[in-house]
Amino acid sequence: MSSTTTAIMPPSRGIIPLPGGTTARGLLIQAGLLAAVIALGWWFWSNAQANMARQGLQFGYGFLDRSAGIPIGESIIPYTPADTYRKALTVGLLNTLRIAIVGIALCTVLGILLGLARLSTNPLLRGLTGGYIEVIRNTPLVLQLVFWHAVILQLPSVRQALNPVPGFFLSQRGVKMPALIADPALYVLLGTLAAGALGWWLLLRRERARQVATGERRSTLAPGLGMLLGLPALGMLAGYVPTVEWPELAGFNFEGGLTLSPEFFALLIGLVVYTSAFIAEIVRAGIQSVHKGQWEAARALGLPPGRIMRLVILPQALRVIIPPLTSQYLNLTKNSSLAVVIGYPDLVSVANTSINQTGQAIEVISIFMAVYLAISLVTSALMNWYNSRVALKER
Repeated sequence: MSSTTTAIMPPSRGIIPLPGGTTARGLLIQAGLLAAVIALGWWFWSNAQANMARQGLQFGYGFLDRSAGIPIGESIIPYTPADTYRKALTVGLLNTLRIAIVGIALCTVLGILLGLARLSTNPLLRGLTGGYIEVIRNTPLVLQLVFWHAVILQLPSVRQALNPVPGFFLSQRGVKMPALIADPALYVLLGTLAAGALGWWLLLRRERARQVATGERRSTLAPGLGMLLGLPALGMLAGYVPTVEWPELAGFNFEGGLTLSPEFFALLIGLVVYTSAFIAEIVRAGIQSVHKGQWEAARALGLPPGRIMRLVILPQALRVIIPPLTSQYLNLTKNSSLAVVIGYPDLVSVANTSINQTGQAIEVISIFMAVYLAISLVTSALMNWYNSRVALKER
């Protein structure tokens, strides 16, 4: 008996395979879907233009150059209500970036500590951490922001401000802390710190190369700290001592120093506490994803617990931790838009005021959509780059 086989050709790339259909039919359906999307977009645009014309509005971004007249309580750059909408939205963007960058740094540290405490052998610490994480994760973020804002507003007045650490004051008007004055000495200090960090990094690279070549590796902790702290100390001995401005009570308020407004402080606490609870579970899951045989093998080699975690467990856990950690960073940035609930002037808050004053809703919304998209893409790109650097290479 003879048997024949029929070769089945795989579908061409870029063409959606349809059961019982042909390539031409698939192309026709995709062209129809594309035409429907274009028609829907054209209908939306025509409808928006007609509605704007009825209200005497015209699509365009020319309003950005008009005087805004928006009072903004806190700004990183100089701003007055007489400035343009462009500058007002820039102030809102910088306020959003400030809360996002500081929040990401703090929630990462707190989340890692909570994740390690979740795995503690102490049942009391493990139970308290688990209860804390469950309560925070299952409480709406808006409710937490309102709670922290109310707590801060219940702090003592300025004259009875709490002083937990010398130079730090907590009151109804937020937090006052010492501030470094931007002068040549500060720039020298930052430069020496950067040089010390670079020297430590180069020393680490040399010792890693030495370990690959000879199997031996010397500790870089002492010489690294020597460079990181010694170079700034030498700069100070040479006379480059940064000027510190300390807050002082003068009348009914503090003068000098750095101020964190009640709104910024409440938003920062709320975002950090909320996001760190999710990061803690990510860290716990990542560490537990490493097979226990890795722990046993490392202990058999005589490694101390700290080195086991740093050199054996974490490098393997990071491939599980980093992808969801990136999502939490993006969530924190987007959740900062809830600042409008407690009056912090972030991008969305300033944009809402701009819409109410100009009526240019489509233009303003498109601006902050593009901004959040850009922030998310940049954050994802940086985290993907870091993930590729720490990923374990197959041999």
